[in-house]
Amino acid sequence: MPDSLTPDIEQLLSWLQGAAQRDATAFRALYDATSPKLFGFALRILGKRELAEEALQDAFVAIWNGAGSYQSHLAAPMTWMTTIVRNKALDMRRRHGGEAEIDGQVFDSDIANALQDPRANPIDALLVSRDAKTLAYCMSRLEGLHRQVVGLAFFHDLSHSEVAQQMAIPIGTVKTWIRRSLERLKTCLAKGDRA
Repeated sequence: MPDSLTPDIEQLLSWLQGAAQRDATAFRALYDATSPKLFGFALRILGKRELAEEALQDAFVAIWNGAGSYQSHLAAPMTWMTTIVRNKALDMRRRHGGEAEIDGQVFDSDIANALQDPRANPIDALLVSRDAKTLAYCMSRLEGLHRQVVGLAFFHDLSHSEVAQQMAIPIGTVKTWIRRSLERLKTCLAKGDRA
């Protein structure tokens, strides 16, 4: 879809809600509108077209499966989808022997750069950048293991039982940490906290 027709946040929200209700037409529209930008983002991380295509496919499967759990108060639709693509690309890079360390400042700038829209006015760019920075900052405020549990569950699209297995902790602990972390994130994001 050409940049001049890039949908606004409300349209993306509508398509995500449709996908959450298993509306294939809405999901297709979401894919058509966002996949070129998200593919470019995956390609920047991976450097190889075939790996970027695979990461993008994995990401859209996760988006389809996770659309019902998307929370608009935590992240804008493109920020949420970009985070999923980024994590799928990092997973792929890890599997292929590449370095995949997550750096908060790189995370922040990668998301902001991926969401650049040539039509965006300075206010739009500032809002996207501020949201990404606020989310990265709020994530950094979580305790290390709590941040890791949230990252595995939401950014790597693992179930609670998969997170428990990977981290070798009880599933009840995973659920408690996620619930508490989401409450802390919600409070932090509502305040618009910044370092």
